Amino acid sequence: MNATKALYEIDFNLWLQETVNLLRKGEVEKLDLESLAEEIEDMGNSRKDALESNLIRVLQHLLKWKYQPQKKRTNSWKASITEHSLRLNKAFKKSPSLRPYFESVFADCYQDARLITAQETGLDIGTFPEIYPFIQADVLNPQYLPED
Repeated sequence: MNATKALYEIDFNLWLQETVNLLRKGEVEKLDLESLAEEIEDMGNSRKDALESNLIRVLQHLLKWKYQPQKKRTNSWKASITEHSLRLNKAFKKSPSLRPYFESVFADCYQDARLITAQETGLDIGTFPEIYPFIQADVLNPQYLPED
């Protein structure tokens, strides 16, 4: 086991610092390549997880806005829709290759949002259509609010 591999198991932050130093010095032979590849892969998965989380959140508040009009439509719902839509757009600016992933998980994230919104509001899940009532472009528009 090389020194950086042992460091990975003992002190992750120090391992990161050492890995950066080795990369900058071009000392590739001293790198713990297996752990480095794993961490880079985890970074990509974290971005996907964040994308899904933001998508679910914006869908939840769009559902509440559209299907729970008897409740006072609060500025916090509106702000959440805007915030999470902006986060999605920023993710695409930083990593345009995330857009196909967004498209591929949109329907599943809608189903998650539908279930969570039903539990949160106490409304029957059937209140919310099985097929998503919002198009992807609307979800990515930070100023979009659905009509009744």
